[in-house]
Amino acid sequence: MLTPFTSLVRHPSLIWQFARRDILGRYRGSLLGLGWAVLSPLMMLLVYTFVFVGVFKARWPGAGEQGGAAFALQIFAGLAVFNFFSEVLNRTPHLIVEQPHLVKKVSFPLEILPFVAVLAGLFHLVLNALILLAGSRLIFGPLPGSVLALPLVWLPMIPLLLGLGWFFSALGVFVRDIAQIMGMALNLLLFLSPIFYSATAVPEEVRYWMHLNPLTLMIENTRHALFAGQLPDWSSWLLYLALSCGVALAGAYFFQSTRRGFADVL
Repeated sequence: MLTPFTSLVRHPSLIWQFARRDILGRYRGSLLGLGWAVLSPLMMLLVYTFVFVGVFKARWPGAGEQGGAAFALQIFAGLAVFNFFSEVLNRTPHLIVEQPHLVKKVSFPLEILPFVAVLAGLFHLVLNALILLAGSRLIFGPLPGSVLALPLVWLPMIPLLLGLGWFFSALGVFVRDIAQIMGMALNLLLFLSPIFYSATAVPEEVRYWMHLNPLTLMIENTRHALFAGQLPDWSSWLLYLALSCGVALAGAYFFQSTRRGFADVL
């Protein structure tokens, strides 16, 4: 069961090569190349600013004079976390199915594929974070020291996504409908997560259920670190990390238990 975890130590160069090929392959042949990885989120931020500041005149609670611009940045912070989560999960049902030639190679470590998906997602998350930091510096002035905690804020998502990656990549081999179900589930999660609104705006009677959403704590802690200068609640953070590690162990167990049947199905 621990083989998927030790593969990070046993095959670091292979994971890096696959992740690099994955990232570069998305932009190969385009005029701007990797420039699209920066331009796309930047354009999203500009559009959100125009819509919420210029059209809806929206204001984020407690944002003061920068209410409209703050609204756009608050949304972009939530979307940065959601896009990382969504990008990795959207790919998981296809990780094994799209690599049948690797399944037939007994010596190839299939368990590294979720690591590749997470690394590619982290690449885009870091780019979005740099744009967020630049926007926050421009609008709010000097950044608070709490922004240094952002890597720690996002850390629990990594074992969670690895566990879900192992689980759904294995399940996707046997149940091809998982890819369609995943797309619908992520669309629902987009609006059930506090991205376009604050978690404090949700009625108290349903706020508890919102915190069962794995993205709620990550999005709120990201906003607190970026805009409020607040460190995360470490007790909640540790609980989230422990649960994420549990998901990773369960996903690894399921992957190792079913991998012998991959070649028969593919």
